[in-house]
Amino acid sequence: MGAMAEDHLPFPPAPTIEVCYRHPGVQTRVHCTRCDRPICPDCMIPAPVGHQCPECVEQARRDFRSGPGRALRGGVSATNALLVAIAIPFVIEVILGGPQALFNPSAEILFDMGAMQPIAVADGQFWRLFTAMFLHAGLLHVALNAYFFWLFGRMVEASFGRTWMVLIYVVAGFLASVASYAFGPVTTLAVGASGAISGVFGAFIAYNYRRRQHAMNAANLRLALTVIVLNAVIAIGYSSIDWRAHVGGLVAGFALGYLADSSGPARQRAVVRFAGVATLVVIGIALVLWRTAEIRSAFPQFFG
Repeated sequence: MGAMAEDHLPFPPAPTIEVCYRHPGVQTRVHCTRCDRPICPDCMIPAPVGHQCPECVEQARRDFRSGPGRALRGGVSATNALLVAIAIPFVIEVILGGPQALFNPSAEILFDMGAMQPIAVADGQFWRLFTAMFLHAGLLHVALNAYFFWLFGRMVEASFGRTWMVLIYVVAGFLASVASYAFGPVTTLAVGASGAISGVFGAFIAYNYRRRQHAMNAANLRLALTVIVLNAVIAIGYSSIDWRAHVGGLVAGFALGYLADSSGPARQRAVVRFAGVATLVVIGIALVLWRTAEIRSAFPQFFG
């Protein structure tokens, strides 16, 4: 009778034992949700999601003290301040246009207040790439954008701080306008905060993508995917929606969120963040210059 061969199954690998990066003698299974380094109970500081290490918390405080964060100190959140900045121009639209402007402000009023119009931008009115993100085409438009921004803006601000909240909104909003300007028709008259808000939403996705191994963050990613699909379906049904601005803002916001959430030593993070933001802005400026030259060449009759 032949001998039976034995299957030798490999032993399971020994579990990896991690120790706190600040206290090498203490074992732990908990990681900082910002830099992903292992931390022990003495180093855990509660965060909006999970726990953060002392270094990341201190870095967030430094971020708050610098730049736009200083102007927002005193209890006013960046999200609320930006909501006011969105609401005030709409009130002015209604004052200038009368009751009709509440639901359907005229193109003339929107243009005069700074709507993004490619011919005007190509004529040197580059400020329209910024002012357009604070204007809206009616009460429903501003209400939906304000609600969506309030919903996700608070979470992004809690995760990244006030300074990054303002930076994400403004830079992503600018790049959203650039996408509309560079790739949209020259007849466009674009207004709305949706491009900038798409940027905030992109930062929300970036934050949760880095932590997708956690159940709550994975659920947030599924929510984000659902929102993206719904917005895509709506954009297909309504030709007036500037989907180019939405896509541009979303991509820019994701990149900014990834930069804001970068890990490593403080000096290295600062260099990476500055270089990343500068690169995005330079790309935006390059697209503006390219599109401006293209429009001026194609429609010389509009330029003296």
